[in-house]
Amino acid sequence: MALQVAGGVACCCPPPLAGRRAAALLCRAPRAVASGAAAVVEEGEGKVRLGESGVAVTKLGIGAWSWGDTTYWNDSEWDERRLKEAQEAFDASIDNGMTFFDTAEVYGTALMGAVNSESLLGGFIKERQKKEQVEVAVATKFAALPWRFGRGSVLSALKKSLDRLGLSSVEVYQLHWPGIWGNEAYLDGLADAYEQGLVKAVGVSNYNEKRLRDAHARLKKRGVPLAANQVNYSLIYRTPELNGVKPACDELGITLIAYSPIAQGVLTGKYTPENPPTGPRANTYTPEFLTKLQPLMNRIKEIGASYGKSPTQVSLNWLTCQGNVVPIPGAKNASQAKEFAGALGWSLTGDEVEELRTLAREIKGIKMPIEES
Repeated sequence: MALQVAGGVACCCPPPLAGRRAAALLCRAPRAVASGAAAVVEEGEGKVRLGESGVAVTKLGIGAWSWGDTTYWNDSEWDERRLKEAQEAFDASIDNGMTFFDTAEVYGTALMGAVNSESLLGGFIKERQKKEQVEVAVATKFAALPWRFGRGSVLSALKKSLDRLGLSSVEVYQLHWPGIWGNEAYLDGLADAYEQGLVKAVGVSNYNEKRLRDAHARLKKRGVPLAANQVNYSLIYRTPELNGVKPACDELGITLIAYSPIAQGVLTGKYTPENPPTGPRANTYTPEFLTKLQPLMNRIKEIGASYGKSPTQVSLNWLTCQGNVVPIPGAKNASQAKEFAGALGWSLTGDEVEELRTLAREIKGIKMPIEES
């Protein structure tokens, strides 16, 4: 089940004025390019290494937040149809070369009539393995709940996650968010899990620059590399570029895993001021916000048309062109998974990357306080 490969992280984008043919060539990372503590080493077969760990994953992963959830996704319902679609999304991801899946112990809660995402993912893996041997890389997360104390709480939670997944180990175990207290003990728990072979790499999530540097330093003393920091990052939410997180990841050799890389569906072009999203997303992506978004969306569609690509694929490709970034869009069905795969194997030019960033600077209004604390 585990990936037995090593290597390095994502592509680097071409310089401005490079043509598309040059972009395709220049977007390939060199075999070994060091920048401070970070080393960029291209992995074969479409895989990249997470930070300085020994774990390699596909350049695009799949987020499993929506699988089983009834608090934010699925219109507050989970039924057989949605279960079937989620399994089809899993299979389509595998079929299209995306074998890295991210979940968490708090995705899906029985208290709300949901099914735990880890249990679903574990079941999907088991069913697929009956048909053929596949290599799947799994990342899951520890919830830093206020009543959890000490390094032992991390190991205890991890073992329960492994039971739900039906696995003896996972590729990546992450602290889902900074705790109100006890963060040093949580980091020690990550190191313990790594040393015991229960995880092959460790990471954090929603960590600002200071917390990230502190976590990296503490784990380094134990000889454990901090492989990843998973944060909200998209063309219209570029806070990691502005608050020091992305530069720190690049400096320290930590891969940035980007969740909500298509802004929870808003960058697909599906939503307009006349057709805004419903549910919790409606509080952020209002008709007023979507009106401001239209010039950017129009340009994304124009650029996409010139490549034969959708807005979703352009938005994901923009992220991969930042280098040292692994996006993990959430796939609710097979169609979405197949579309995500079309973001790979080509590259925007440097001019296009910067043009979209310039247009996106005009859009304000998305706040994620957890990363700014």
